[in-house]
Amino acid sequence: MSEDQNYRGGQGQVVDAETFRDSVGTMDQSGKRRWVFPRKPSGRYTNYRTLVAWFLLALFFALPFIKIHGNPVLLINVVDRQFFIAGQPFYPQDFFILALGAITSIIFIILFTVVFGRIFCGWICPQTIFLEMIFRKIDYLIEGDRNKQMKLDRQEWNSEKIWKRSLKWSIFIIISLIITHWMFMYIVGYQEVFDMIKEGPFNNFTSFLVMIIFTAAFYFTFAWFREQVCTLVCPYGRLQGVLIDKQTINVYYDFKRGENRSKWRKGEDRRAEGKGDCIDCNQCVVVCPTGIDIRDGQQLECVNCTACIDACDEVMVKVGLPKGLIRYATEDEIEKEVPFKFTGRMKAYSAVLLLMIGFLGFLLSNRGTMEAKFIKPAGSSFFVRDGKINNTYNYTFLNKSNKDQLVTIKVIEPQHGEVSLSTTDKILLKRDQMIKGTVNVSFPEKEMKLSKQNVKIGVYNQNGELLDSFETYFEGPFKLQF
Repeated sequence: MSEDQNYRGGQGQVVDAETFRDSVGTMDQSGKRRWVFPRKPSGRYTNYRTLVAWFLLALFFALPFIKIHGNPVLLINVVDRQFFIAGQPFYPQDFFILALGAITSIIFIILFTVVFGRIFCGWICPQTIFLEMIFRKIDYLIEGDRNKQMKLDRQEWNSEKIWKRSLKWSIFIIISLIITHWMFMYIVGYQEVFDMIKEGPFNNFTSFLVMIIFTAAFYFTFAWFREQVCTLVCPYGRLQGVLIDKQTINVYYDFKRGENRSKWRKGEDRRAEGKGDCIDCNQCVVVCPTGIDIRDGQQLECVNCTACIDACDEVMVKVGLPKGLIRYATEDEIEKEVPFKFTGRMKAYSAVLLLMIGFLGFLLSNRGTMEAKFIKPAGSSFFVRDGKINNTYNYTFLNKSNKDQLVTIKVIEPQHGEVSLSTTDKILLKRDQMIKGTVNVSFPEKEMKLSKQNVKIGVYNQNGELLDSFETYFEGPFKLQF
């Protein structure tokens, strides 16, 4: 049996690694759910994760109310086709930029996973943050720690159990409802959500029904489904199996140092007796929110939450052994004592990511502040008046800037073209506004050499700067060419 096989059990018993991979840790052999009651974690990494979680939660609840240049920081309104990212408006015409941004984000996630494994799952994922930092804390507050929760789960439905479960589930429903309302703020804006609340559910029945459905989904996820989201539903866990290799930083158990396992005896020389540093206390298992044994090696269910690191370090300190038996490390670091290095694969992903970011930055910088189109109405033709040939165009202007624009229309090519509007020579464009209208373009009859001639029309601001131009065609009388 090779050195890198996984160990399990006391007194150095070795079990084939496949025995823990042929089933899900949160289900028994019959397929019935095995409920996880993790012990409340504590320690250095738990404190760090708590700080990160509270920061991200504060950001989540604050962002809908923050504006940049009068625009929401983040708004994804698919129904009304309004998209704001970092205060910048995006439109259906910019979909290719958003698609490229999504691809760039995927490449970043791939690179991040190749280097750091599933650190995203344990530290940043909304599922983990809501579950571990809000809903499980309510479990601990109302039902107590692991042992008390297990006792309550086993006992009959007496007054204590009914009271505690009812209180907990009621709070879960309220929190799920709050989360749903905040999610809606990222779709329609906070003011719209407040207006719907004031108007009542019967005046906004469709929105109310959608909110109820999402609230039920959140409640189901955090009250019952829980870690099953990570082990059964989330595709990221499957993706890690493809991306993670022996040079990836992950939460690992140092089996070289830990085996062979044996219970702790005060004053013993464990090395002389052939024992490893793992005292088989099982604390790394009881704190795991997905119910796995990290000593079995890298597993699909592991979300790198670091609870096992803190639990193991706490035990190591108590028995006087060095910390780090479970730690962030690479598989090569543990097996071969090779330090982490930036591999060729990581460099390749980094190069692709930098190219994508550069191209995305170029597209954003050249997106312009105005988009103009001049389209001839279907079935329309030219007409001649006062020695000039006239064509009518329907224009569409989209102001992508964060300020109002006073614009004028001019013919760029060919020369001597004139523009006349039905109202005034200048058009006021509100910020983030799209307007439509009609404009006439005329040329002296002698200037037109072809019956269908290309023209270029420009839109200028009040300082005379060209904001955008559009090439179309101009119709005139049929002329013979010699």
